[in-house]
Amino acid sequence: MIRKLTSDKHTQPFRGPFSITRVQTGDILGNDAKDTAFGPLSYIDHAVMQKGLTIKMHEHVNDEILSYVWRGKMYHRDSAGIEVAVTPGNLMMMNAGKSFWHEEKVKQDHVEMLQIFVRPRETDLNPDIQFHEKPIANRDWYLMAGPEGSEAPLFVRQNVYIFDAHPKQGDQLNIPSYKNFIPFLYVMDGEITAGELIVRKYEAITDLDEALPVIQINKDSTLVLFLVDMNAQMSLMGTISGVK
Repeated sequence: MIRKLTSDKHTQPFRGPFSITRVQTGDILGNDAKDTAFGPLSYIDHAVMQKGLTIKMHEHVNDEILSYVWRGKMYHRDSAGIEVAVTPGNLMMMNAGKSFWHEEKVKQDHVEMLQIFVRPRETDLNPDIQFHEKPIANRDWYLMAGPEGSEAPLFVRQNVYIFDAHPKQGDQLNIPSYKNFIPFLYVMDGEITAGELIVRKYEAITDLDEALPVIQINKDSTLVLFLVDMNAQMSLMGTISGVK
């Protein structure tokens, strides 16, 4: 049975020049939820950052964080001296491990992005940072991140795969499936139909028992798909991902 997470379930811990809609992924499980997370997939922060905003240097510990910019350009600077523009064509993965410090700045037009928090497989791993250039208008699924040793261009130290797609109105999309991995499909923008459900911006669907059906694209959309090992070993010591 398809389960839907509606947008009215989300909180907004920050509003103003830096606004976050916090998707608590475990809410999709309803009364079956034992945690705020969907297995090791913790929060998805759907953020809007206004021009001129600077989020000063701050620390993450034991968070695996994929920064996925949909619109605009976010400038990253970290304690190692690395300065990179994160854009719709350039992904950033912070493997915070035992400690990672960084700053974010918006110099031009506003940014709309996701910061995706995954719980690592264990505590206090060595910190790392990765970048990857990708297509920006892929209508079919593009694999962005996956476990170490997988075919994914970015690694996350957990049994989680992350894809995106930008289908157009009238398209149909098959949902990738891996044995023993459960899907969590988030609509960043647009509108789709899955089975008898209409799913809009800020909403998500899953099916704990079967593969998701072919989806119909009602409006041009941006979709982010997670395939999650719900039984994976994980650390609960993350600055953000570890919060239950």
